[in-house]
Amino acid sequence: MSATKSSRLELRLTHEQKSEIEQAAAIAGRSVTDFSVPLLVKEAEQVIRIERELSMSKRSWDAFNRILERPARPISGLADLLKRPSVFED
Repeated sequence: MSATKSSRLELRLTHEQKSEIEQAAAIAGRSVTDFSVPLLVKEAEQVIRIERELSMSKRSWDAFNRILERPARPISGLADLLKRPSVFED
């Protein structure tokens, strides 16, 4: 089942860009929308993924892992906090 398409996106293109997109869509046997939207969404997903991706140098990664490998230590008041009833329960 496909989602209802109710939103529009307007683009300003040169005559040459528009013509080339229309030609490619026609060659692919698709409408300009069906040709363009998947490409735009794929590019958007990649930009978002790269923005959200955590990257660091090997030195920072090694330091991060050393911290993770440290033994756990008690945190003052944490045991008491965990014994309290949850604020999300009635």
